[in-house]
Amino acid sequence: MSMKEKFNTSVLVIDDEEIVRDSIEDILVPKINFREQQTITEAANILFEEEHILLKPVSGNIPRFSVDKASNGMQGLEMVKKSIENNHPYAVIFLDMRMPGWDGLETAIQIRKYDSKAEIIFVTAFSDHSIEDIVAKAGQNVGYHCKPYATEEIIQLATKAVTDYSKLRNLEQLIEVISSISLDEQQLHSLLRNILDQLAGYVDTDMALMGKLYDNNSYEKLFSIGALEETINLDELISRILPIHIGKEDVVQVDEVVLARVDDYIIFAALKKNEKLKTEKLYLLKLFVQSAAKAIQNASLHEELILQEKLSAVGKAIGMVMHDLKPPIHYIKILTGMMREEKVVSRWMDAIDQCADQATAIFDDFLDFIKGNPIGKKLVLLEKVIAGGIIMADEKSKLDGISIIKNIQAAQLVNGDESKLKRVIMNLVGNAADVLKQNKTAEPCIQITAIPDDANALLHIYIKDNGPGIPEAILKTVFDPFVTKQKSNGTGLGLAIVKQYIQAHGGNIKVENNNGALFTIELPAE
Repeated sequence: MSMKEKFNTSVLVIDDEEIVRDSIEDILVPKINFREQQTITEAANILFEEEHILLKPVSGNIPRFSVDKASNGMQGLEMVKKSIENNHPYAVIFLDMRMPGWDGLETAIQIRKYDSKAEIIFVTAFSDHSIEDIVAKAGQNVGYHCKPYATEEIIQLATKAVTDYSKLRNLEQLIEVISSISLDEQQLHSLLRNILDQLAGYVDTDMALMGKLYDNNSYEKLFSIGALEETINLDELISRILPIHIGKEDVVQVDEVVLARVDDYIIFAALKKNEKLKTEKLYLLKLFVQSAAKAIQNASLHEELILQEKLSAVGKAIGMVMHDLKPPIHYIKILTGMMREEKVVSRWMDAIDQCADQATAIFDDFLDFIKGNPIGKKLVLLEKVIAGGIIMADEKSKLDGISIIKNIQAAQLVNGDESKLKRVIMNLVGNAADVLKQNKTAEPCIQITAIPDDANALLHIYIKDNGPGIPEAILKTVFDPFVTKQKSNGTGLGLAIVKQYIQAHGGNIKVENNNGALFTIELPAE
């Protein structure tokens, strides 16, 4: 297929002067020979006592335009609306500024309500509006050309407009295809790097940076180009833009920096001094950002699908194991009961019963996690929950030598599943104890603090240790299933279960390193 056949070459001319409408049509769609054109031009020059429109031979190496004409703004708008309804919009609109009824600017404003993609070119001898006013109201993808004009100028303007229009439409199709591709984690990493390179190249800058934004407004740098951080105070800029609320698929310009939000990622690109991006470029960037966001979301769905497959396999395996192990575990307590009836005295029997109960609880937790079973809530004293969780964590005197400091109001209530919340405390305290002992931390300490937040109807629970903290490699993914690094016998499901339990209570949990690991739990207050 040739270039001319691929291009949308539809042109609309809106002008109250018939001679102007016809002349532009004759330039783009010539119907008479050059000698006749020259005769008309000479007559027009004599008639108007000025050099009006100089017509020259039209080259055959231009797109094959189709031209529609309207004598006023309202008629032009109706033609634009009809072209969109017929799925054949105009690529370029030549528009006079001074017309009866709607002037050119008002006509452009009305057209933009239905078509934001067509290139609008004002062709006029006079204007009652400044360029800044036109750009502010009609968008930056507008051109401005003064009468009188030459044949080549109209041809160049129209050819560039339809060429750019077709490039944008082809890019839209390409982006749509790319955004439908599923990616794994490694491919996502490459995609993010490519997104940064492509955006920096498009805005013609050698200083750009990509990072990830988290729910607590923290920012993690991922990739960079050039020395942007040395030129711009990113912390100050982020603090300025966060209140603006940039959409997850949006592009804005703040002073000399372009900000692009791609899902949970944000890109900073430094422009040349006093440079202002045209609407066309902003539109293309937004298109690119939307595509990238879809690709990232597809990658996330791909990873989630793999995770669900893993969880399904784990669930089936645990179900089979439980089928075989549940009877023996049940018989353990039966046997210890029979031993007590026989007056057998042993200091180990209570410990045996406790181990049997813990084994049953662990299986139940795993099954609840796999199946996503609902929780049962009731009012319970938070102090009781935390004390019970600490006792459960103190398996085989695991907490020996570790100071446990609690700062909890005696009458603080929480509405939740007591068993599940105890296991949350048990898991977090037990993990902290393992890390403290493995690293032989001097004066090991675990602090548990509960602070009501009446203004937001929340209860904050902080669990902090004075160990080495969580390795940066897994800090952002520590709640994901099958992520484990510090425990040789870990399953990688402990913190995933903790997060699921907290979210099932309508709460949230996050972690950071603050002279040790600090887990923050938010629960609805009672």
